[in-house]
Amino acid sequence: MPETGYPWPIETTRLDNGLRVVVSEDRSVPVVAVNLWYDVGSRHEPAGQTGFAHLFEHLMFEGSVNVAKTEHMRYVQGSGGTLNATTNPDRTNYFDTVPAEHLELVLWLEADRMGGLIPALTQETLDNQREVVKNERRQRYENVPYGDAWLRLLPLLYPPGHPYHHATIGSMADLNAADLETFKAFHTTYYAPNNAVLTVAGDAAPDEVFALAERYFGGLAPRPDIPPAPDGRHVPATGAPAREAVVADVPSPRVYLSHRTHPFGSAEYDAVTLLATVLGGGRGSRLYQRLADGARLAQPDSVGAYGVDLAHAPAPLIVTATARPGVTIERLEEGLVEVVDELASGGVTEAELERARALLTTGWWRQMATVDGRADTLGRYAVQFGDPALAGQRLPNWLAVTADRVAEVAAEVLRPADRVTLTYTPPAETEPAESSAGERGK
Repeated sequence: MPETGYPWPIETTRLDNGLRVVVSEDRSVPVVAVNLWYDVGSRHEPAGQTGFAHLFEHLMFEGSVNVAKTEHMRYVQGSGGTLNATTNPDRTNYFDTVPAEHLELVLWLEADRMGGLIPALTQETLDNQREVVKNERRQRYENVPYGDAWLRLLPLLYPPGHPYHHATIGSMADLNAADLETFKAFHTTYYAPNNAVLTVAGDAAPDEVFALAERYFGGLAPRPDIPPAPDGRHVPATGAPAREAVVADVPSPRVYLSHRTHPFGSAEYDAVTLLATVLGGGRGSRLYQRLADGARLAQPDSVGAYGVDLAHAPAPLIVTATARPGVTIERLEEGLVEVVDELASGGVTEAELERARALLTTGWWRQMATVDGRADTLGRYAVQFGDPALAGQRLPNWLAVTADRVAEVAAEVLRPADRVTLTYTPPAETEPAESSAGERGK
């Protein structure tokens, strides 16, 4: 195994307008991945502008000065490539993977929409994409069983005013209330070369990429006054656990237990990652062995534990399970709590830790096996930590976590007093007095 988790070369430069360019050359396959990370996500959104970052993920495909509506996708796919974009609380990224001979085309396309979206943005396009986002909210969050769990967990985990309090999908009221000029101002503020990292991984030489980046991005003006994101590192303690009980049209009872931990990128969060893998990573995990295979309280494919990799506040660790037929929500929650509390007080075994290390190692190299996985990872470390080469330390840092360290962190972050519990129950399994969806309690 190489000494780091990233054995490919990394070269970087910064254009005069502030755009950081990262290149990781790999001539093994004639393909390149182009990835743009913009340092804007839902945590940057001012009050009254929730959902803006995600809406622009859609609008960036709707035409720019030199590229007509839907043409960006047609050019890339017509060249044999793939493309997409995602938004989360910390960032928005756009990514294309194409045969290497089409690298220049993709860089031109990305530069055109970075600097040329606003002149082409019309009221009709804005209104159309607002409707698309509304449909997305209905399809992904509102009209599927348990779909709104993330929307409910965030306000329980983070208080009003905290940058992680609201989900990236945002408020439909905010999206409807804003006019075209407000949206344009948001884009102008954050979609600037000095607020982005361009990463190219694959069959391209660094000098070639740097020259093309200068040609297509170099003339774009920087934004001198990008506002800093709110500081979310401190979450005031409530002194009591939080709970929400939802009665909804779901097929079976489900429980989510969540705890605030440490920011992604910290040594403590590395321990949380091992902890989550021991707790809920696959069939050998403690939750599976105890609740799915042992007591048979939970459906086998429903048991899991995972950290949400958020870098600018205590990131959540989420534990979840869905009940088998005939198992009540109370019994399922009791079983989950028992396993979590036992780990918090008793730590993990060396065998469990070795299994977790093996799973994380496999997952890491699976991600790094593709040029698009590498480009995205390098972009993340450049934006969030200032140095793409730090990606090479992620796997070694995981492997260095000891059982004693996991035990220390588990005892700290899994305290019942800080727990957030979200339950879903079908109407037929509740008494009439408990039938109001979204009822909160302590």
